[in-house]
Amino acid sequence: MATEERNENLEEVEETVENTEATETKEEVVEEKTAEELLQEKVDKLEEELKQSEDKYLRLYAEFENFKRRKNKEIETNNVYKSQKVITEILPSLDNLERALQVESDNEEIKSLLKGVEMVYEGLLNVLKSEGVELIETENAQFDPNYHHAVMQDEDSEKESGAILDTFQKGYKLKDRVIRPAMVKVNS
Repeated sequence: MATEERNENLEEVEETVENTEATETKEEVVEEKTAEELLQEKVDKLEEELKQSEDKYLRLYAEFENFKRRKNKEIETNNVYKSQKVITEILPSLDNLERALQVESDNEEIKSLLKGVEMVYEGLLNVLKSEGVELIETENAQFDPNYHHAVMQDEDSEKESGAILDTFQKGYKLKDRVIRPAMVKVNS
């Protein structure tokens, strides 16, 4: 009987060991799955963070490129119109030289003085022209508010409506920008 009891106890112990091993194997499988799932979740999370970082990088890169483009355009515009302030300040002196040249005299001294003033005037015009300054046409032209400043209206039946009758002050533009509109009298 003792042998039978031992065999039964041995069988019970073997059964318990098998059950324990099966349970441990099941737990290991469950733990492995959970570990795989955790790793997959971490991988997915890291991939999402990588996508967000790449998107942020691309946006910042695009903003920086736009900033560089705007800055270069601003520098280019400043270089094209860098002389505008000086030219604007010279124009009143140019007007005064024109008024001086309108003086007529038979006196030789005044004529030689006017010749000198004319040379200075032509020199200034040449320098302004080399910088890209152009005179705004008013003779036989139609009034254009982009280039002309109407200060008077008059009626002349020989000319059409909107025609410029007289110019009081010359207008100038620097390249394609008006720096001073021409002051004119317009036919109504």
